[in-house]
Amino acid sequence: MSKHAYVFPGQGSQFSGMGKNLYEQNEAAKALFEKANEIVGFRISDIMFEGTDEQLKQTNVTQPAVFIHSVIAYLTMPSVVPDMVAGHSLGEFSALVANKTLSFEDALRLVSIRAKAMQAACEKQPSTMAAVLALADEKVEAICATVQTETGEVVVPANYNCPGQLVISGSVKGIEVACEKMKEAGAKRALVLPVGGAFHSPLMEPAKIELAAAIEATTFNTPICPVYQNVVAAAVNDPSQIKQNLIAQLTGAVRWTQTIQAMVADGATEFTEVGPGKVLQGLVQKVHKEAVVNGIQ
Repeated sequence: MSKHAYVFPGQGSQFSGMGKNLYEQNEAAKALFEKANEIVGFRISDIMFEGTDEQLKQTNVTQPAVFIHSVIAYLTMPSVVPDMVAGHSLGEFSALVANKTLSFEDALRLVSIRAKAMQAACEKQPSTMAAVLALADEKVEAICATVQTETGEVVVPANYNCPGQLVISGSVKGIEVACEKMKEAGAKRALVLPVGGAFHSPLMEPAKIELAAAIEATTFNTPICPVYQNVVAAAVNDPSQIKQNLIAQLTGAVRWTQTIQAMVADGATEFTEVGPGKVLQGLVQKVHKEAVVNGIQ
């Protein structure tokens, strides 16, 4: 039986004006935006609707903003019963509201804590990420391991986005050395990204400790459908397991390619991306050409 999957974007999908149409056209959405402003402690909706790219790029704004847009777009859709859900990095929190594991309020509190903790970890040690294009995953993994052994610097695969697109994460020096080696090995590009730090790497350990305490103290309900989590790339239904995977995600890789492959293997034929941008629609199609993809903003 063919199944309908709902997927939720992560950091990088934000844009000025995001969610404004929802706020203006839907009373329920407007109430949720106002509730979100209360929870984060500032008028994040104003930055989402009118803010500059620079303001929207701050991790402590970006993460709640993408989450708020995604979840409000989902909650104000005509009643939806997903067969399965997944989210890219931060998007996993949106997915957990969609399958009723977390309430909107609790998830937003966790996202705010996560964003601030990640920002602090970035400030503690300068670090970065780079996109590697057109090089086999195994080759990228091998080069990362070599650079770590030879230099003692942190470099790890962070985002398996789609075949031929892998993002690596680590110290500034480690990423520089790795990018050179990737190009020598035949990568079409190895491009340092304009991000705040080394997300999904061991350098996020201080943030992970803080987030773990907040997650442990939050109620996770039994979901109405499985969530395919980033770190295991498999269906998960057990709330305690969902918690552990969500904590591990901060320093572990986002296995998006493998996640989509698992969803397809379990019967997914249609993928709806809910939230800002169209990044995931493109990635899903690259992983599985036959997939029907669409988006709701």
